[in-house]
Amino acid sequence: MTADPSAALSDLATDRALLGRTSTAERVAAILRERIAQGSFPPGTRLSEERICGALGVSRNTLREAFRLLTHERLLVHRLNRGTFVRVLTDTDIRDIYRVRHLVECAAVRGLGEPPYDVTEVRAAVSAGEKAAAGGRWVECSTANIRFHQALAALAGSARTDEMMRGVLAELRLAFHIMGDLRRFHDPYLTRNQEIVRALEAGDAAGAERLLAGYLEDSLRQLLDAYPEEAAEK
Repeated sequence: MTADPSAALSDLATDRALLGRTSTAERVAAILRERIAQGSFPPGTRLSEERICGALGVSRNTLREAFRLLTHERLLVHRLNRGTFVRVLTDTDIRDIYRVRHLVECAAVRGLGEPPYDVTEVRAAVSAGEKAAAGGRWVECSTANIRFHQALAALAGSARTDEMMRGVLAELRLAFHIMGDLRRFHDPYLTRNQEIVRALEAGDAAGAERLLAGYLEDSLRQLLDAYPEEAAEK
């Protein structure tokens, strides 16, 4: 897979101010992580050390440490004598991601205890997704859907769970960035997001968990069916 990184590198130069006076690897990693999440550097893109260092005004050592952090998060992969690339997920990766999602998200809903539940963030994510879809902004809708699932996992009230899910969902976005039709994938789930949040607002955690479990099973099946064969085989 090939991609022209010129526009992304130009945009990246505007992020230099975010580094502040000290250009730490963590800050560089945060900038690159956000750009990868936005799809600025699609899966399969080779990340040029020289050009990124020039855009951000950082040393190669700092950038390489940032690359190591993102490789540990499974967002990048280093290929000997070829360089560092944005990862392309396989179908095995996707199945594993959904296995983790099912375990974590369903457990968060199952463990809610007695209603009423504070689902303010869940409701806000649903509303944001519907607004984006109404305007035909399907990348933004995809972001809102990720936020919806982060908010569901956050119902567990665990900082460790939140951190893990941020990583899992960031990795999942790599799959979305090489799908041809985001509307076809996300549109059916807007209604299902509503059904889940309404069940939670009604205090029906068991019903919400059943809806969520079916949702994740259908979402996995649809994603694998739509995923490009050349990506799934890598």
